[in-house]
Amino acid sequence: MNVTVLGGGLVGSAIARDLAAKEEFSVRLCDISESVLRSFSGEKGIEVLKTDLSSGEEVKRAVHDADIVVGAVPGFMGFETVRSVISAGKDMVDISFFPEDALELDELAKKNGVRCLVDFGVAPGCSNLICGHSLDRFTRVDRFSCMVGGLPMERKLPWEYQAPFSPVDVLEEYTRPARIVRNGKITVLPPLTESEFVDFPGVGTLEGFLTDGLRSLLRIEGIPDMVEKTLRYPGYIEKVKLLIETGFLSSETVRIGDTVVSPMELTSSLLIKAWKQKPGDWDITVMRIVVSGSGADGKNLTEIWNLHDCYDCTTGTTSMARTTGYACTAGVRMLRNDLWKNPGVHPPENVGRVQGCFDFIMTDMAERGIRYKLEVCSD
Repeated sequence: MNVTVLGGGLVGSAIARDLAAKEEFSVRLCDISESVLRSFSGEKGIEVLKTDLSSGEEVKRAVHDADIVVGAVPGFMGFETVRSVISAGKDMVDISFFPEDALELDELAKKNGVRCLVDFGVAPGCSNLICGHSLDRFTRVDRFSCMVGGLPMERKLPWEYQAPFSPVDVLEEYTRPARIVRNGKITVLPPLTESEFVDFPGVGTLEGFLTDGLRSLLRIEGIPDMVEKTLRYPGYIEKVKLLIETGFLSSETVRIGDTVVSPMELTSSLLIKAWKQKPGDWDITVMRIVVSGSGADGKNLTEIWNLHDCYDCTTGTTSMARTTGYACTAGVRMLRNDLWKNPGVHPPENVGRVQGCFDFIMTDMAERGIRYKLEVCSD
């Protein structure tokens, strides 16, 4: 089976290598960067193709013989890339996490008979998957909360943080209003607020704060309280607030002499070096999901899902690439096996409500060392 991976960045590269590892798929990796393409020189099972992924026509040419397509482009390119792939009539799993509403492409996908899974990473992704799974098992869900963060294993001042993705994508999380569900209503709150300290075994104390991460989960009816918080080492939030308060994260341009600059773009460009994950820098991914409500017997039920994943020193794969990328490759294998048959655009919570699909995704990730541990509390 032929799989075309659009985008060879940190996660796209991990996806391509995982799909090609056992010769399950013939993989084509598409990117415009010569250095990215050279990094795959001689790798068995991976063909590279220089492609301008900002061009819909080039995307369609790149996927013309694909059975399944993976979208791993930057968020600002994601929506149009997905549109191009759907228009080409190709099944797809996407992790570009674009800001537009993916369901605007649902009718096009159904018309073309395309199965398109979006936001199929770690969070959004597995967090949604677990939420959907809980809806299928609980008779009533009262609260869903997710706390998640990708962090350097070694804390180094001044930031004690490294960006697994483009810094501008990370910074936008800190300026975009956070939507949560409270008392059955979508509530908009400032990002970085409602901070709390939480202890994680093997990691220590982390600080969680509101960000706009629920995305498609906001469409779910019947869960009166839902929240997602980003996790960082304590003290990080004050540094980000200082950037905001002094205007470094403003999108409004300013003139300096004869030059007009965007403070957000300038800050992002400067932080690329400061936040860059260098060879030998190990990272971790920590996530805790708590779902509470009533079980099948009508009694109170709480399920706590914990993830603690580390950099793979054997393959040199970052934890964020593993936890995001291997969820995506599990989705590809699920489509290959025809476990998910429904045409249209589907977020992960839809998949999570199908027991066989949920079990397949979790088992496939566990085989690659991504293990979500479940603790059940009932009374």
